[in-house]
Parts: sequence; structure tokens; C-alpha cells
Amino acid sequence: MPIKSRYPLAICVLLGILACTPSANAGSRNSITVDGRPRTYEIHVPVSYKSDQPVPLVLVLHGRLGNGKGTLALTHFDKVADAHNFIAVFPDGLHRGWADGRGATDSDKQGVSDIHFLRELIRKVSTGYRVDRSRIYVTGISNGGFMSQHVACEMSDQIAAVGIVAATMGEHTADGCHPASPVSVMFFQGTKDSLVPIGGGTLGRGGSRGAVLSLDAAAEKWVTLNGCKPAAPSSALPDKAGDGTIVRSQKFSGCNADTEVIVYTIEDGGHTWPGGKQYLPEMMVGKTTRNIDASEALWDFFSRHTR
Repeated sequence: MPIKSRYPLAICVLLGILACTPSANAGSRNSITVDGRPRTYEIHVPVSYKSDQPVPLVLVLHGRLGNGKGTLALTHFDKVADAHNFIAVFPDGLHRGWADGRGATDSDKQGVSDIHFLRELIRKVSTGYRVDRSRIYVTGISNGGFMSQHVACEMSDQIAAVGIVAATMGEHTADGCHPASPVSVMFFQGTKDSLVPIGGGTLGRGGSRGAVLSLDAAAEKWVTLNGCKPAAPSSALPDKAGDGTIVRSQKFSGCNADTEVIVYTIEDGGHTWPGGKQYLPEMMVGKTTRNIDASEALWDFFSRHTR
């Protein structure tokens, strides 16, 4: 059930990689059965949608102990979808988590195939709406960000680009990542993220949440996989919001099939969605930068890439 208080219980942060997220007011709830299990999701169809024109599809994955409805509110991707005419879907992971390959969630431990679920979800949405199958994208935060990496490795036949927020890449995922086609990748990571440290390592008490690469190593993995040229000089956005954060970007281009790898590092940013809701107090998850809107930046990135 969505948590209706202003902030979810602190236990959400203590138990998982991402806290529960606030409830939303938009989106239509739907269900699908995959591998004998009922699966649910929120879908937002843009107000300008017309059935005679194919539109892009963006899947937005919640963090551990979150849900699709809360992630809609956290990211305001519904408003971005209305502004740019694409369908946004916010799936629910079983047991409020994704089988992202780190072995950290109940879904992972029970052998759930969320890759199969997402493939079937894309198929279902594409039968109900006219989806441009060359313009399907996946993004997510924390556990959902790690799952987005898993998707990029396993679903390059369907996905043109992915976005990773407050996550890097699981070591196990990296070891077995052999995408059939190049995939464009965008990262957002805060330097003060205490739940997924920018330097990588083991997560959770006693490494219970798995081992992950550093942000630099995760980006380098995709630079190598995509055959990119060395990065252009990094650039920084000024702290126009006056919130003490500075957003630095690094872009790797000249990649195979016109893909890109872009890395946003948020100095003094926490385990948060840039430009999204401050879903827990700063003392618990760190700052949410107001110097960049991750949802708008991700759509701008996605819109440049087709499969």
C-alpha cells in the first residue's frame, strides 16, 4: 500500500537500497500475468496521443521497497510524457524489488525473471497502443537503476537507451554483460550517496546487497562495449538553485551505431532523483539537486536515439 504520510518510515531506507516513495495522483493501474504470477503497473498515456501515430515508450523502474505509483510521483515522468508525447509505464517489482542480478532482493533469490516480465509488458502495451518499437527506453533509480543496467545487457534487441539514477552496475551483471547491439547509457550519481557509494564496493550490512562497480568503472564498461572514443572535456552547471550542489557532465561519443555514454556527477548530491521530490529528509538520503531535472534530461537523451 502507498504510504500517505509526508515521509515513508525510516525503516524503508535501513532495509533497502531505496526508500519507499510517495503516492501519486495520476496514471492508470493495470495488470498482466507472467510466469504464472500476477504483475501490476501504472501507465500514463499522453494527452496528445493519437492511435494513428506511433509514439515512444519509456519504462520507469522504482527502487527497492518502492512501487510504480510512487515512482510516478517521484519523477513527474507523467508531465514529461505529456510535454513530449510518449507513453510512460511504471511497473511494480514483486516483493517491491527487482531481480537485477545482484542476488540482493527476494525476487532475485526466488529466481524471478524480471527480464521476461518487462519483455511481456512491452508486448502488452504495444498491443494496446501504437508504440514505436524502435524507440523504447528504460530508466530507474537505485534497485531500478541496477535493473536498467541488467536490461541494457539482456534486451538490446528491444531497448535503444537506458538511464541509471543513484546506481552503478552490479559486478555480476558486468561480468556477464554481452549485449547483442550497442545501447546508449546515461548515469546520474551523487557524490554523497551513502547507500550506493560512487566508489563502488559491497552494499548493505556484510555485503548483503551485493558488490557493485564504481561509477567510473560502470561508465568505462559501456564505453568499451559501445566502442566509444575518449571523453570530451567535462563541463559543469552553475549552482543556480543555490542548493550547494554542482552538476558535472562527461560525454563519450563516436560510439558504435551512434550510441552515447553520458555521466552526470552531482557534487554533494545524495541517493535521490535530480529535480524530483525530496522523498526523505536530507539527513537520511542526502540532497536532491535542483540544478538539473533528470526526467527532462533523460527524455532529451532518449529522444536522440533509436534502435
